[in-house]
Amino acid sequence: MGKRAVVTAGTGGIGLETAMGLAATGHAVTVIGRNAERGARAIERIDAVATGQGARFVAADLASLDSVRELAARLAGEGPLHVLVNNVGAMFADRQQTVDGIEASFAVNHLSPYLLTELLLEPLRAGGPSRIVNVTSGAIRAAKRSFDAVEPPGGYYGFHWYGRAKLANLAYTLDLAERLRGTGVSVFAADPGGAATAMTDGTMRSPKIVSPGLRLLWPLVRRTFERATSGSASLAARSSVLAAADASLDGRTGLVIGPEARPVAPFRPVTDSRMAEAVLRLSRRLAPLTST
Repeated sequence: MGKRAVVTAGTGGIGLETAMGLAATGHAVTVIGRNAERGARAIERIDAVATGQGARFVAADLASLDSVRELAARLAGEGPLHVLVNNVGAMFADRQQTVDGIEASFAVNHLSPYLLTELLLEPLRAGGPSRIVNVTSGAIRAAKRSFDAVEPPGGYYGFHWYGRAKLANLAYTLDLAERLRGTGVSVFAADPGGAATAMTDGTMRSPKIVSPGLRLLWPLVRRTFERATSGSASLAARSSVLAAADASLDGRTGLVIGPEARPVAPFRPVTDSRMAEAVLRLSRRLAPLTST
């Protein structure tokens, strides 16, 4: 049996291209998503390029923490895991809450991958040398950097809140790399850069996603977004595939792989240990490993 790889939100866009890239290198890929029909279409595309065992689809709602716990239990029960790619990501034009009563952007973009990763550490250790890849975003530069609470002060602006959730996840990622150093589990962040996906073609076309000052400049901001997200999903997936499977990274950890599929310097604020400590405190409170 080939190495086991799990890709969340793997039924379309960058996640699907990542799953295809891993299948082409011989990984037995499990893609996670919500829609079984999309899952079936994704498996057909993945199997068309696979060089090893066929892919499979597992349905899960990653906006629900109990669903994440159930998914983790199922995956952990299947034995050692070699690659986990937390590709899930979502931006919302209007503020939403999950079934757990948590603001949706923070829940989906950070708490879901955080919880899934923590619950799969044992099978990842058992599969060592193994890799965890968390997908980040350039939107972190537009984010508030306060993590005393799940929601920052001020109004809701989807792009900025998405960036804040991704910032939290990047701080967690780099902290996790240090915690797992020497265990056989490497941890990377992958920045895909811009790509034409359902999120960029939909939510990012609404001026509501940015703060009032930027709305005054919306024609310019929109053109900037359009230029930045005009690339293909296959090119955007290169950073994730390299982080997950390339031999050049064997024995390395704690790197950010940039859109050109090579290591880049991390966004400086995430190198402050105080940010990681605040993120971990909040994450452990909001997403305990066991349901209460």
